[in-house]
Amino acid sequence: MTTPIQTSTGAAHTRILGIGGYRPSRVVSNAEICEQIDSSDEWIRTRSGIVERRWAEDHETVQAMSVGAARDALKHAGVAPEQIGCVIVATVSHLLQTPAVAPLIATELGTTKAAAFDISAACAGFCHGVALGSDLIRAGSAKYVLAIGVERLSDITDRTDRGTAFIFADGAGAAVIGPSDEPGIGPVVWGSEGEQFDLIRQNEKWPQAIDAGDKVMPTLRMDGNPVFRWASFEMAKIAREALDLAGVALEDLDAFVPHQANMRITDAMARALRLPDNVKIARDIATQGNTSAASVPLAMLRMYDEGTLKSGDTALMIAFGAGLVYAAQVVTVP
Repeated sequence: MTTPIQTSTGAAHTRILGIGGYRPSRVVSNAEICEQIDSSDEWIRTRSGIVERRWAEDHETVQAMSVGAARDALKHAGVAPEQIGCVIVATVSHLLQTPAVAPLIATELGTTKAAAFDISAACAGFCHGVALGSDLIRAGSAKYVLAIGVERLSDITDRTDRGTAFIFADGAGAAVIGPSDEPGIGPVVWGSEGEQFDLIRQNEKWPQAIDAGDKVMPTLRMDGNPVFRWASFEMAKIAREALDLAGVALEDLDAFVPHQANMRITDAMARALRLPDNVKIARDIATQGNTSAASVPLAMLRMYDEGTLKSGDTALMIAFGAGLVYAAQVVTVP
């Protein structure tokens, strides 16, 4: 007779208990960007909505920024590091292939042998991390999960490439996810469209860069126009699906927190969704730039700090990026 395998069950519901962020100290203006590309402040603002962005200094590593954001999130949540059962780090700019940076972050924070791993889902990484964390808690695999989105994209940006040099930036955002008496994280709508894999990618593989012998880091490349069309219109459909699965009507939504890819994409999605005037829209990209996996938590944190979001509000998060991958969910603001 086969021995039955016992399984675990966790909390019926989950929610984000606290958020935190880290913004690098160096502010980089459009004028500085234009020193290396043929462009102008007006063109960059019109094209992307970006006025300035943050680039990390040498001491502001992926690990250091993550720890800073995580400590703020833990404090906000009122959760001690040793209570964290899993640390999920979403990043594409931890440049050590293995091991992951998550175990180092977990150890520095003082977690007690928490499970720790990195995920590579580009700009959608944080939303993937929130979904994974929520499911781990509901399955009983952890009681509290720390989800971090962090990037040092300045390390892999070609500062002479007119199409991308002005876009990418650095930073970290974190969220503590835990059990809740009521639903605080809606079902995730996520997926990928691998047939469009080449639209955003490294310009070359690591072996090609090594064989070239010029010691130049592989950098990001993006085919902007098709990415713009895909994100502006296809992602509105994903956003609607996330709202429907969560049972939240547009008129009951308090905030729209999309990946901070481009101000024009944000505006196009808002129009396609027909967001009511009362729904507040995150526009952190203007002074932060596109921080990929860090952009959604940093954008939410800015709204929270400025008072445009308050605890208990209902927010729709959506992110999309290289792969092409995407994820969206409705959450209650901590």
